Parts: sequence; C-alpha cells; structure tokens
Amino acid sequence: MRLLFTVMTILLAAATLVSTRSSSQAQASICQSLWEERNSYYKEAGYCFHTARAIRHFGNAGCQFDDEAAVPLSRATRNRIAEIKRQERRLGCSD
Repeated sequence: MRLLFTVMTILLAAATLVSTRSSSQAQASICQSLWEERNSYYKEAGYCFHTARAIRHFGNAGCQFDDEAAVPLSRATRNRIAEIKRQERRLGCSD
C-alpha cells in the first residue's frame, strides 16, 4: 500500500505538470498528495491527529498515540516520511 501511495504521488505529479492547469494549482495538488501520503502512515499506525484538517480528513477513530514520536513506525516508513517532508519544504507546501 505504501508503494502504491508513492507511485500515485509520482503519477499525479507527472500528470499535473503536463496538464493545462496553472503551476500554482499543480503545486497545490502535489502538496495535497504528499500530505495525504505522509499522514496516512500515521493514521495506519494509530496516531491521534491534532489539527482540524487532519481530523476532518482521517478522523481519530481508533487512535492510540498522542505523541508523533511514540507512533510505532518502521525505519523504512520513517525514512519515507522524512523524504516527503523534504519534498514538501522544497515545494513550499504548508501544513
């Protein structure tokens, strides 16, 4: 499933860049995809979201961890999250 999110993000980025939408719309779409992928890892692992945006999108049903650092994630997943955060910073995405 994580690989699917990565592939979807890449495909979305490529499709968006060649579409007729403006670059700001393309960037917003890419930022949204990255945000969804990053937070989906936390949701799957039982994180309790604190922002209104994340709660609206993912909900907090079944959450178990209030502290992001306490969420049990594999090293590979933490590395992917770090990579996504770097991409978000590079693109100027806001939370």
